[in-house]
Amino acid sequence: MSKTVPNVTFKTRVRDESIGGDNPFKWQDVTTDDIFKGKSVVLFSLPGAFTPTCSSTHLPGYEEKYEELKALGVDEVYCLSVNDAFTMFQWSKNLGVSKVKMLPDGNGDFTRGMDMLVKKENLGFGDRSWRYSMHVVDGEVKELFAEDGKMDNCPEDPFECSDVNTMMNYLKNA
Repeated sequence: MSKTVPNVTFKTRVRDESIGGDNPFKWQDVTTDDIFKGKSVVLFSLPGAFTPTCSSTHLPGYEEKYEELKALGVDEVYCLSVNDAFTMFQWSKNLGVSKVKMLPDGNGDFTRGMDMLVKKENLGFGDRSWRYSMHVVDGEVKELFAEDGKMDNCPEDPFECSDVNTMMNYLKNA
């Protein structure tokens, strides 16, 4: 599967204690190269922060098995959603996520480049990511697990193959 990840810039927020006050964060651009160049990365993408399956199973599964993924040679694990940096931060805080890195794709640029942008207007969500996971080495997609039935305004939210156990089984046999 010789596909490379899209070249985009993510708009993120990082803690900066020199700012002080109640909101000691600053904007920081993070590029695709910053995340993937020279690294083995697992990235999983989901429809939205605070949504049921994403919050109860998808993100917590990767958080729980983070150390096992690292032991299988993964440098970092990212959770991506077409949400803004503020929402992704509050969601990770709400779930107690401290290992998986949250990656806001607020404009959907990365998701669009992956051909995973779908409309979820039937739920009032607008444009969102289809649910998938992938293993990327030095910017090249080595394996992609996309849920079946990708379509705009899908009445279902399939969650069969982008889970952490599928990814771990793949990495163990790669």
